[in-house]
Amino acid sequence: MARRKAKRAFGRGSVYQRGGGGWRIRWREGGRRRYASGFPTRELAEQVLSKVLADVAAGRAGLPPDPKAVPTLAELAQDWLTRRRTTHRSARDDEGRWNLHLKPRLGHLRPDDVDAALIRSVIETKLTAGLSSSTVRLIVRLCSTFFSDLVERQLATKNPAKALPRSTRRLIRPAHDPRTTPFLEQRADIRRVFLALPDPINLAFAIGALAGLRTGEVLALRWEHVDLEHRRIHVRQSIGGPLKDEDSRIVPVQDSLHPLLLTWQLRSGGVGLVVPPMRGGTRKHCDEHTVGKKLRAALASLELPRITWYQATRHTFASQWVLGGGTIEQLRELLGHSTVLVTERYAHLRPDSFGPRERGRVSVDLSLPTGRVIALPPPAPSVQAGADWVQAPGATVEKAG
Repeated sequence: MARRKAKRAFGRGSVYQRGGGGWRIRWREGGRRRYASGFPTRELAEQVLSKVLADVAAGRAGLPPDPKAVPTLAELAQDWLTRRRTTHRSARDDEGRWNLHLKPRLGHLRPDDVDAALIRSVIETKLTAGLSSSTVRLIVRLCSTFFSDLVERQLATKNPAKALPRSTRRLIRPAHDPRTTPFLEQRADIRRVFLALPDPINLAFAIGALAGLRTGEVLALRWEHVDLEHRRIHVRQSIGGPLKDEDSRIVPVQDSLHPLLLTWQLRSGGVGLVVPPMRGGTRKHCDEHTVGKKLRAALASLELPRITWYQATRHTFASQWVLGGGTIEQLRELLGHSTVLVTERYAHLRPDSFGPRERGRVSVDLSLPTGRVIALPPPAPSVQAGADWVQAPGATVEKAG
């Protein structure tokens, strides 16, 4: 009786050849049977199978999923945006950008159907429609973040937004020059604006302009996070969700801000929000639109140029810090920037950026010689070539001596 061929143990996969062609492998992964083909030799197929089985045993995927089996970007984005709401303050803005700008062009496609050429087409279409390059830049950055998540989850093999050539990236350069952002240049104007604002909007303005907190951080600040004895503020939350930089930070209380906070602490009892809502009821925080409206009214009454709340508070603090001789490194810590590159936009305000030493780097004397300027007589009608005189037609030349 012929001996039955021994079967391979379950989960070990197999190597086989069909019809005299290349070698193939098969194995089970996640309850499903998987295949791979096109190996020229049995030895190579066995090596690949061993690697795949080792990855599966370690909890890693053996091979990338079949691109045709991956859901469309619209389906994947729905889950991604839902997860993003719990981790990012700008999740709702991102959802709006996706639904308005990216979903109509990319939603029906699968991840690997999108390439750099298609991203450029989206960019050119949005620029033609009248969107600023800064807005289109945010759209492309959202697309890149989405694809980075897909690559990490092995639902995409590449991130096309990161492969854009330089010619395409030039189209989405920021349209705004941060060095031209206005702010309250005169410190006397900071006081005038503070006095023109009603309570408690003036307190929110003072914290932003004298401590550099973001608007949401000011309106969410609670008294238990303010230590007036040690003169510091622990920035831990924002009304829009987690902090933009995702890390809490310590901000010192300036001498000009300390007596104001001390007075407000006595008036409010030092409990709850530092800046309470202007109206009671069900409101949890003071409204961001309200503070901007009150600021515009105050600037108009003082006949000052119209600027935004951010420019009048956070940008004013950063600019005045640099003008006062503060370092960029310290300013980065106070503002909570992730890198000093973001803070460098204020470097042009340093009074010592181009001092006498820098202005004398290239020393060249281009001044004219001193003396009395006189009118020269008209040139003689003859020229001298070597030692001989050449007489011009119709002119008489008298030699000396």
